[in-house]
Amino acid sequence: MALQLLLNIFLAFIWMFLGNSFTVGSLFGGYLIGLLMIFMMRRFFPQRFYLSNVIAVIKLLFIFIKELILSNIEILKIILKPKLDIRPGIFALPTELEKDWEITTLANLITLTPGTLVLEISDDRKTLYIHAMDLKNVQESIDSIKNTFEKAIKEVSRS
Repeated sequence: MALQLLLNIFLAFIWMFLGNSFTVGSLFGGYLIGLLMIFMMRRFFPQRFYLSNVIAVIKLLFIFIKELILSNIEILKIILKPKLDIRPGIFALPTELEKDWEITTLANLITLTPGTLVLEISDDRKTLYIHAMDLKNVQESIDSIKNTFEKAIKEVSRS
């Protein structure tokens, strides 16, 4: 991915210098032409097209924002209820993520979402222990995390 990005920026500068036009518009035009060239030659690179990773990161960001808003609404509902009827609990989340940065990203996204907190990661890095403020159904919570955050992180990191 880094090679493709550097190549794209290099092609943008070459375009700008060959056109003898040193403006932001010329640089942007060269970037778009370089992007098109790299896209047409994408099968010659060992990794997938780098714009796919950028789009996957943007998707992950939107998923996090959506989950953040939904969990804030749930926490607000709990706070505004006259009777406190929450069921806090700790559950184990088995993960398929392998790289350290993937596991760290998942743990941070879970912790940053209100109502949940990653307490510990197992020594074999296959299980995350999570505290939930209101744990209604363990399997539903596991499936929710796997189908949102873990799936999006895999999409970012896998070729």
